[in-house]
Amino acid sequence: MYVPFSLLPDSARIWIYQADRPLTTAEVAAVQPALHRFADEWTSHGRNLQASAEIFHQQFLIIGLDEAVADASGCSIDASVRFVRGVEDALGVSLLEKSRMAFLVNGQVQLLDRRELKAAVADGRLVSSTPYFDATVASKAELQTSFPAAANQTWLFRYFN
Repeated sequence: MYVPFSLLPDSARIWIYQADRPLTTAEVAAVQPALHRFADEWTSHGRNLQASAEIFHQQFLIIGLDEAVADASGCSIDASVRFVRGVEDALGVSLLEKSRMAFLVNGQVQLLDRRELKAAVADGRLVSSTPYFDATVASKAELQTSFPAAANQTWLFRYFN
């Protein structure tokens, strides 16, 4: 059952899928009906899930689930990945690729290949206060308080010591 993302509890589990480029306003508008339909029809062992799916910062597809109502099963998680692949095909983006990291630089989401991280820190392109979008954030509460968070407040802290 679809619920607006804002109505999910802070304990809601989330999955973050990062696009390899910013989505246009038209693309976000075009995909909204599919996001709502997916959340509305998403089930686990025949039970409706209380879920939401939204685009954040024109770059991140975030699926949220109130696990207090019902947990996602392996099959329902597989269904969500199939849905994400369908969004990739519809928008011509990659959402499942994990080799790039997202930072907020001058008000824009900037992607950086993981292999470039040390060099970006060494040459000052990234500093400890650079906001980082940590795609491993797992709850709505974390999303609201730590997405993005200063790089040195995430697992990246070790690169700034």
